[in-house]
Amino acid sequence: MRQRPLSAIVRQMLYGGTALLLCAPLPVLADQAAAPAQNATPAKSKSDADKAKQLGAVTVTAQSRAQEVQDVPIALQIVSAKQVDTLAATDISKIDIFVPGLVVGATQPTQPSFELRGVQSSGNFGMGVDQPVGVYVDGVYAGSTGGTLLAFNDLKRIEVLKGPQGTLFGRNAAGGAISIVTNEPSDHFEASGKLRFGNYGERYGDALVNLPLNQDMALRVSVMDNQSDGWVKDAATGKHYGVNDDWGTRAVFRWNLTPDTRVLLSWDHEQLKQPPHPAFGLVPLSNDTNQRAPFPADPTTFLNPLHTPLYNDAVNAIEKRRFDGSTLTIDHSFGWGNLTSTTAWRNFDTVNLGDYDGTNHIVDYLETGNYEHNNSWYQEFKLSGNTDLIDWVAGTSWYSEQGRQTSEAGVTTDSLDTLAQNVMGVGTPLTDISNGLAAMGLPYTLLGDMWRERIMNDENYKSWAVYGDVIWHLNDRLNLTTGVRFTHDQKSFSWYNPPRDAPQFDATVLALNNAGITALLPPEAQYALAAFGQNVIFTQGTGSPVGVLVNANRSWTDVSPRAVLDYKFTPNIMGYVSVAKGYQAGGFGFQQFNSTYAPETVWNYEAGIKTVFPDQNLLLNGSVYHYRYLNQQSLILFTDTTIPHYGISSSNEQATGAELELQWQPIEALQIGFNAAYIDQTYLNTVQNGIDVSNQPTGTPKYSYTAHASYTWHDVANGDVSFNWTYGYRSSTRCNSGSQQQGTCQMSPNFSVGTAQNRTDVRLGWDAAHDRWGVALFASNLFNHRYVYGVDNTAGQVFGTPYANIMPPRTWGMELHARW
Repeated sequence: MRQRPLSAIVRQMLYGGTALLLCAPLPVLADQAAAPAQNATPAKSKSDADKAKQLGAVTVTAQSRAQEVQDVPIALQIVSAKQVDTLAATDISKIDIFVPGLVVGATQPTQPSFELRGVQSSGNFGMGVDQPVGVYVDGVYAGSTGGTLLAFNDLKRIEVLKGPQGTLFGRNAAGGAISIVTNEPSDHFEASGKLRFGNYGERYGDALVNLPLNQDMALRVSVMDNQSDGWVKDAATGKHYGVNDDWGTRAVFRWNLTPDTRVLLSWDHEQLKQPPHPAFGLVPLSNDTNQRAPFPADPTTFLNPLHTPLYNDAVNAIEKRRFDGSTLTIDHSFGWGNLTSTTAWRNFDTVNLGDYDGTNHIVDYLETGNYEHNNSWYQEFKLSGNTDLIDWVAGTSWYSEQGRQTSEAGVTTDSLDTLAQNVMGVGTPLTDISNGLAAMGLPYTLLGDMWRERIMNDENYKSWAVYGDVIWHLNDRLNLTTGVRFTHDQKSFSWYNPPRDAPQFDATVLALNNAGITALLPPEAQYALAAFGQNVIFTQGTGSPVGVLVNANRSWTDVSPRAVLDYKFTPNIMGYVSVAKGYQAGGFGFQQFNSTYAPETVWNYEAGIKTVFPDQNLLLNGSVYHYRYLNQQSLILFTDTTIPHYGISSSNEQATGAELELQWQPIEALQIGFNAAYIDQTYLNTVQNGIDVSNQPTGTPKYSYTAHASYTWHDVANGDVSFNWTYGYRSSTRCNSGSQQQGTCQMSPNFSVGTAQNRTDVRLGWDAAHDRWGVALFASNLFNHRYVYGVDNTAGQVFGTPYANIMPPRTWGMELHARW
């Protein structure tokens, strides 16, 4: 078979796109397996070329049925694999600023957060609370946060669905859904590979091979590896931080068992192992590591974290994850419809142990660790079909999750003395005793020892649901969509606070007792030793009895409806109005013993329009919405107790917003796009940390937008040259009365927090004829704009040593890719 000319491929890619957020155009219909160029037809007919120029000719499965994106009455945005490659992105957090309304917090990849239209994950780094923004991979719910932010591997597209999605997925998505779709095995041989080299020692590679085994079977295997040397060093030890060390593999087997039955079996594996996030200390300190920071901290003296050296001293600091998952999908076509069975298993183990004081001073030492094991099973049966009157989907799903989590706080006996002085107001008893023993010439010291306390949680969740969604074709132009979901959640949870772990300290105290020295100490010293014989961190405010197992069991039931009315004014102009309820099960606070939280519910009201003007090669979409969200669960730092602690706080919120999408191709070689989002989100009847924040902004930025342009020069050195430019903007965080406690707004005159952000990415590439190979140069954050993401006050409230998370610097590199 003849090979299709590259110019035809480029034209199809340039004119086949729609709903584009970034620079690169979308590929051909997204419900077809991508085939290599050498297997395509030799040339395009005039009718094919005309069809390719119709913006909107991209098929998605956002409503659990194949539809062209412009026919879907939902505000959704598509990110294609080509767009991801253009930006050299390795996971969704690398492109969130180019998706207005989406924010992915990935400072710690094993503990990410997701926000969509201002509805955000609780930030709960582990078990206890569900997430309102659902992440799905090939229709399977990704579950807990530790396994949601995985590296891209053989990606096909990403569908970002905004607003509640309760009747379309096997699990609820109260605030919206991020649906990641991967490639399936095709009937054609395919092989490809990619290498990237960049600054900070960046080394990235991926490869895939698609093997047709016979006329009914095919196997597709892909691998990826992402490594770098890190973008910052510890000023004292030289240890690298900001390192990438992540690799994964994916294998998919397809068997057409009968002409009407297809079987897909996939396996995913990923391993991440790298230093934890760098914590940039804000307090100026001397080189004497035994000098305590001034307390309370004075924001007027804070250092600018963008220009301060890094000092992190957490012992055995690391962030790692091992993930395995397998999915079995069986599709069978009947004369009246289709049945799909999806069975999935997911398993991951994560460790996140890092510095939380931003110094290398032993007297201010604080580390925190999160250790998690998670195992989940998912089963869904989905029936779908269509007649002249209706398109319908009905399904039932079952989800089971078991997990174990250990939350750890580690200090030294030196920093324990600092805590005693700053928080308890009892001076520095361990230092005083050690100095007294030294003065008497006794070879004992109570300093320099590790002290760790833990809270251990076990979970067992089960959820089942039945749901249905029907599109009623009232006439040739008018459709009514009705859907409903019934959900039952059953959760059991336990807390256990074991006695603190301080073996060296206990050995020294025992030695003092056995030698009769303790009895010779002053009464206040004896009292201090007795007091430090028990937990001092996980005791106050958490209601955490030491050595006692506490269990809780709860269940919740919900009915969530959806109704949409859409009307085709012309074949290329569609308007819609919708109302939908979203629901998220209640949960538990992992550090707050016996704490239970009510379910989250949201009612979303929306109107939108989707238009295509083929003669002008123009697409224009828009939507407006209003929602009220009750009992949204958020992880905050509570400061209403002697020792601050993290816990879940519930809030009521409302928001009004609007979104706009424009795509225009004025000439064959040029594509221009613009996407924007506006949201005004405020609290309703909410008190946090004793502060009434009702009617105040929640913090969500009001504006975000992205603009992109791409241009292609054909027949350059027997190939094509393309240039892509992408710009993203997000306005400043909106502050409220409690923002400073949470470190999300301005707190020091020496640097800014929560300011407006912008980023520019560019790519210049050349692709040989027939797309056999190519080379490109790329840059992310071209102008090296740096921002302070936020200030962590965990140690600030105890040791006077808050730290900041900052944005990584500009990265750039070269890419080589080939396809066979």
